[in-house]
Amino acid sequence: MATENALRETPLHRLHLEAGARMVDFAGWHLPVLYTSVIDEHRAVRTRAGLFDVSPLGEALVHGRGALDHLQRLTCNDVSRLAPGRAQYSALTTEDGTFVDDLLVYQLSAQRYMLVLNASNTAKDLEWIRRDAALPEVVVEDVSSAWALLALQGPRAAACLAPLVPRPLDAVRYYHFVETEVDGVSCIVARTGYTGEDGFEIYAPAAEAARLWKRLLDADPALGVVPVGLGARDTLRLEARYALYGNDIDETTTVVEADLTWIVKPAKGEFAGRSVLVRQIENGTSRKLVGFEMRGRGIARSGHPILQEGQPVGRVTSGSHSPTLGRAIGLAYVPIDLARIGATFHVEIRGRAEEAMVVPTPFYRREPERAPSDRGSRGNA
Repeated sequence: MATENALRETPLHRLHLEAGARMVDFAGWHLPVLYTSVIDEHRAVRTRAGLFDVSPLGEALVHGRGALDHLQRLTCNDVSRLAPGRAQYSALTTEDGTFVDDLLVYQLSAQRYMLVLNASNTAKDLEWIRRDAALPEVVVEDVSSAWALLALQGPRAAACLAPLVPRPLDAVRYYHFVETEVDGVSCIVARTGYTGEDGFEIYAPAAEAARLWKRLLDADPALGVVPVGLGARDTLRLEARYALYGNDIDETTTVVEADLTWIVKPAKGEFAGRSVLVRQIENGTSRKLVGFEMRGRGIARSGHPILQEGQPVGRVTSGSHSPTLGRAIGLAYVPIDLARIGATFHVEIRGRAEEAMVVPTPFYRREPERAPSDRGSRGNA
């Protein structure tokens, strides 16, 4: 279904309008940017739990005898390390080692995988994945319209979801998933997210999404679960230092430059961009994506120039005030001599050069007893 402005709608669109959400155009979808305020929704996820509609993310099934080999050639991570019930953060890479997209790879069974793709890239990604596919050994299906995706995130997420599933959630480790029922509906429940908090992403049949959304929000009122929009999703992922396609990573940035070398597995064999990425791992790069905090009151935003001795040397890719930390933070590509922790540079904000300093990331890390057992990330909705 489309709005008057030909924007696409998720199965939860009517519920967002009924809740009084402020709606925006995001990658051609009509989505809520906020319900109350970005700060309130952000803090709810950090302290209680929030529910996100991320249904615009695309889903593709890749299956057949040649599925593993095909995905090994297309992505930089090692798909052979997966087992049924496990997920992996990875990237579709070009021959230059840059990002076609970042994505999640789920192994459903020995020869069957589900890929989760960024909304703005789904059509492009599917074309890329289908190229050179050795049919009929590899079958690629776009199943995006069949699914809605609800992300329940925050320290109380498990307490909210547990009464609705017939199996203990403690057994579902980080970056693992189960095919189970949620309130009687067959779903895929993954312990993944894009906020830096514990939580789950629930792949539900589109026709059942609205009922499950209301059921989750109507959980024990003491849990304080609230709907959350795109605004808080962005500040949460920035604090966790999760890359956003189109801002922090794209077809002009390599996986190594983006400081995501941990998803590059050269030992698995040939894949698109392998030689470039190996060379960069061995010899270094001329620039790197770093996290920084502003030293004054200025707030860096995407596109603001990075200055070294008054000359532009890079740009801010993401920037915001951090509701958790109480200061302005950001990500930027800078020359490698500025990429060390403690290095300083300036950001041009409204014609003024404001000082910034490179700091360790993630900017925010949840308490050790709630920390994940693996490192992961997630692309944009």
